[in-house]
Amino acid sequence: MDKIPSRDKIRIGSNVLIVQKQDQRTGALTEGTVKRILTSSNFHPHGIKVELEGGKVGRVQKIS
Repeated sequence: MDKIPSRDKIRIGSNVLIVQKQDQRTGALTEGTVKRILTSSNFHPHGIKVELEGGKVGRVQKIS
């Protein structure tokens, strides 16, 4: 598994793959563009929580 990106690697407008809360068991990833960064700390073991354009919220697993 790739290393989870830290907050300083994620920018508003970045294209990312997130895992939404309801997909945490399956690990299904959703692709989108970062609208807001919701986690204030630089690192979170499950990924930095973001809101995508379109309103989906999840934790960043990869920067695409």
